[in-house]
Amino acid sequence: MIRISREEFEEAVDDALDSLPDEVARAIAQANVAILIEEEPLPEQADGAELLGLYEGIPLDQRSVFDGYAQPDRIFVFRGPLQRHAVSREHLVEEIAVTVLHEIGHLFGISDERLHELGWG
Repeated sequence: MIRISREEFEEAVDDALDSLPDEVARAIAQANVAILIEEEPLPEQADGAELLGLYEGIPLDQRSVFDGYAQPDRIFVFRGPLQRHAVSREHLVEEIAVTVLHEIGHLFGISDERLHELGWG
């Protein structure tokens, strides 16, 4: 298990977001999505699995102007599981980036299978 401070973890999430192309970053900014860092998933979120991240919401490709008001979508990045999963600090930073990009992929409607094919699984 590799531990880093909350501040360092947040910086790694920010770095992953900063690595996105401007067009993607603009789409995320306009998408009504909150990116949250939590220590652990709730039991109902994890459903027995060791989740590194989670997307909750309506993917952009499924949204409609007829949907009306909706709560913000949420992307969770789980600090505890990511730290337990990592074998080095560099691996942890890499897994944080992969997790952030994976969950953003879900925001854009990309399936788990396709994300794995693209190396973001």
